Amino acid sequence: MDGTSIILFDGVCNLCNGFVQFVIVRDPEKFFRFASLQSTAAQELLKKGSMTIPDNLSTVVLLEGESVYTQSDAVLRILKHLKGWKYSYVLAIVPKIWRDIVYAVISRYRYRMFGKNEICMVPTPELRDRFLR
Repeated sequence: MDGTSIILFDGVCNLCNGFVQFVIVRDPEKFFRFASLQSTAAQELLKKGSMTIPDNLSTVVLLEGESVYTQSDAVLRILKHLKGWKYSYVLAIVPKIWRDIVYAVISRYRYRMFGKNEICMVPTPELRDRFLR
C-alpha cells in the first residue's frame, strides 16, 4: 500500500453503499479510495496485509498505510478524517467490545433493514478514479 487510506466495503449492501456515499460527500480532499470486498483489488490488498476476506462480508475494512482496521475501529477512524465529523472519534472511549457488539448486530441485520443489490455499485465517471478494481 502506498500510504493511501482505502475503505473496503460490501459492494452489494445498501447500508455500505450509503456509507461510501456519505464519506465521498464529506471527503473533499479525496483522502480515501474505495474497493468493494468482492473485487480483485480488495482480495489482493488483503493478501498483502495477511488478511482474508470474511466469508460473510460482515465488516468494513480500513487500510491505512500498513495498518488494518475493522468493525467499529474502522468506522471511527474513517469519521475522524471527514469534514465536520472529526470529533466523533471521542466515541473511541466506549470500550471496543461494546462498540463491536453494536456493530455486529447492525451488520447481521443490514440486508433486512436496508436491503441489498444483485450487483456491486458502479461509480459515476467523476468518481471512478477513487475506486479500485
